[in-house]
Amino acid sequence: MKLGIGLYRHMLTREDYRFARQIGCSHLVVHLVDYYRKPSGEGARDNQPVGSTDGGWGVAGDPNALWTVEELVSIRQSVEAEGLTLEAIENFDPAFWYDILLDGPQKQKQMEGLKRLVRNIGKAGIPVMGYNFSIAGVASRVSGPFARGNAESVGVHGIDETPLPLGMVWNMVYDQNAASGTLAPITQEELWQRLAYFLEQLVPIAEENNVRLAAHPDDPPAPMVRSTPRLVYRPELYQRLLDLVPSRSNSLEYCVGSIAEMADGDVYESTDRYSKQDRIAYVHLRNIRGRMPSYDEDFIDMGDIDVFQILRILRENEYTGVLIPDHTPLVACDAPWHAGMAYAIGYMRACVKMLE
Repeated sequence: MKLGIGLYRHMLTREDYRFARQIGCSHLVVHLVDYYRKPSGEGARDNQPVGSTDGGWGVAGDPNALWTVEELVSIRQSVEAEGLTLEAIENFDPAFWYDILLDGPQKQKQMEGLKRLVRNIGKAGIPVMGYNFSIAGVASRVSGPFARGNAESVGVHGIDETPLPLGMVWNMVYDQNAASGTLAPITQEELWQRLAYFLEQLVPIAEENNVRLAAHPDDPPAPMVRSTPRLVYRPELYQRLLDLVPSRSNSLEYCVGSIAEMADGDVYESTDRYSKQDRIAYVHLRNIRGRMPSYDEDFIDMGDIDVFQILRILRENEYTGVLIPDHTPLVACDAPWHAGMAYAIGYMRACVKMLE
């Protein structure tokens, strides 16, 4: 197993690449979506995005500015120059695929754009594209002193049932001039049909270009968030996603924290089940306390999850991919995010060494 961290777009710098290498990482997962782009200017960037009911995380990007081969190669080469491997890009910009999620009039045009984007990722030599097929996205989270020692962290203390306004999807605003009103309700089966279209169209392109599409489960894992249905809010629903299009290019961005947060199911049984199938592209590893409808994220060695047991299961099932601490509490110092990540990687590195 290989260790890495995820870097937000504003962290794609030589300084942060060197930080990752110095704390023991060999791989990176990068975010090219700017989750901190607010209409009124830049938002705080010292923690994972939480957002608000009205504006979500912020404003989505330019729908006509798909990531080019040249841009992607440049990022990969800058990562490699610091002794690291670029393993994955995480999340499509909502501007690229809002009508695929919403079954809107530009669905086919946007699908052609995603096909071009996956080809670009393959040509750039990046093996994985992570995504979260969700209308509301990561909504309902709050931040506060929820972790050990009153460290700043995030949690879910109930689900936001406020309907999504028109012009918003995936917790970001893609149309700042949208008409007033809210999204029309749909059923979970309708959302599964939209996912089936996405996979049936895109997985063959991913296969041709040696790219694995990796699905993140719902976060928070509730059947409904902001009056919209969810797909993978129970562990067994991951299997339904995999069975829609059987292919190694239809794989999982396996989030241990999200699975453990689910109201039903066993995170150890789930980890065993999916790692045995060789369908995990990479792993998110964090610790939590509680489960739906109320939970908080804590330090990696402090919570309900036996992280060492998760790693033992992965090793027994011959998982050799990348593990990243997707989130971590902020440590009280001059570099709170970096200190939290360094602590998580140190703990994970020690666990992996013990299993060797």
